[in-house]
Amino acid sequence: MRLLLPLPTDRPALRWSMLLGGLALYGLSSGLIIQAGLGVDPWDVLHQGLARTLGGQVGTWAILASVAVLLLWLPLRARYGVGTLANAILVGLGINATIWLVPAPHNLALKALMLVAAILLNAFATGLYIGAGFGPGPRDGLTTAIAARGHSIRLVRTLIELTVLAAGWLLGGSVGIGTVLYAVAIGPLTHIAIPRLRPREAVVEAH
Repeated sequence: MRLLLPLPTDRPALRWSMLLGGLALYGLSSGLIIQAGLGVDPWDVLHQGLARTLGGQVGTWAILASVAVLLLWLPLRARYGVGTLANAILVGLGINATIWLVPAPHNLALKALMLVAAILLNAFATGLYIGAGFGPGPRDGLTTAIAARGHSIRLVRTLIELTVLAAGWLLGGSVGIGTVLYAVAIGPLTHIAIPRLRPREAVVEAH
């Protein structure tokens, strides 16, 4: 079985720009959610809990978790995209860079503003890198690969995220209003963003 999905061939410059820009913005948005200090998304609860318990940076643990998730793809016979592999590395680096560069606000209003802006940016970034057509992120790909065996995508995603959320919380990750807001908002926001940011098919005129 081939491990890699074929690369899209139309408009490569646009697609690569979308992929790399989307992953950079995703890492930035995830770092901003962490810096807002009001609770983070379920996977970053796990990454943050691992960093607090075992040491190291949150983004580094995001990379290590992505690698572990990608290994779970193998028995499921799922195929990696170039974007999948890039996601595993670049998002974590972006998280580390953002936490290093952007100070955490102390004012509650600024925290809330940063949180909301970061969630909106996260959805936009997701639309960019998914729309680029280079494959799903490691965690989304795991969800769809399991669901392809006859399970509900919503059920699989919920069970996975509840598992990592519980594990991260037990390890000391931050669960709060930001966690709830992210869980409620990110689905509808990405549902809007992804189709609007996907490159349109070229129209071929008949002669």
